[in-house]
Amino acid sequence: MTVSVEARDGCLHVSGDMTLETASALFARGLEISKSQSQLPVFDLAGVDEVDSSGLAVLFGWMRAAEVQGKTLRIDNPPASLVSLAQVYDVSDLLPLS
Repeated sequence: MTVSVEARDGCLHVSGDMTLETASALFARGLEISKSQSQLPVFDLAGVDEVDSSGLAVLFGWMRAAEVQGKTLRIDNPPASLVSLAQVYDVSDLLPLS
């Protein structure tokens, strides 16, 4: 499965599946791009099709990295599968969903 993170329009647009198969590459790419952003990192997940627990872990990793840089991450357009999974794991309140 192909996954991508690209910076445009002031956001980091994620597309593809956020699953075990893509987690490592996705985390690395998102981290690389977000470090180069001087502004608040906003991850737009409108292009994400599927999210599993590995995808949730990627989001928490990005959040930690942003915090180390003194930034607060925001997640726009979370897919229903992410919202549902966050509720199952009782971590909804920890995610900066908009």
